Amino acid sequence: MGAGIGRKRRAGNVPRLWLLSDPARLPDPRAAALRLPRGSAVLARGVAPALLPGLALLCRQRGLRLLVGGDARAALALGAGLHVPERGAPGLAAFLLARRPGALLSVAVHGRAGLARARRLGADAVLISPVFPTRSHPGAPALGLHAWAWMARHAARPAVALGGVDARSARRLPRIARGFAAISWFL
Repeated sequence: MGAGIGRKRRAGNVPRLWLLSDPARLPDPRAAALRLPRGSAVLARGVAPALLPGLALLCRQRGLRLLVGGDARAALALGAGLHVPERGAPGLAAFLLARRPGALLSVAVHGRAGLARARRLGADAVLISPVFPTRSHPGAPALGLHAWAWMARHAARPAVALGGVDARSARRLPRIARGFAAISWFL
């Protein structure tokens, strides 16, 4: 499955600010999405299927980029982008063949295997995590700034920082960071 199944695409303008939903802490991201500036991304992870059409409409109305986490069929049905987590995304090949222009493809990266997968898929962006210690995974080791920057340089595509990013830590991100993603910041 190289470079989008034979069609190398690049969705321009990878957002700087990414809101991530979370089944436990932010199961319905619509209220938080209302506060985002135009051009930001909403990554819907674990959002109830019944909420997705309304979220997609809200994103279109507000000029936000919607990505569905791990559900390629839902992403296609909504005309949204897709985020591929480590465990993969059922229907990925169909998404790569049929995605609409501008529908972002992002890939979760936690190590070298994720970097290789992002290159194979022709991802538009990578979410490299966790850069800092995070409340989502207490006690889990963070990459730290140096390892995160190394991975971002070797990604060969825009790198978005995820994990423990808040107003203070965002200022510490390396210049190579295209943007950052957060959950807690928006709660």
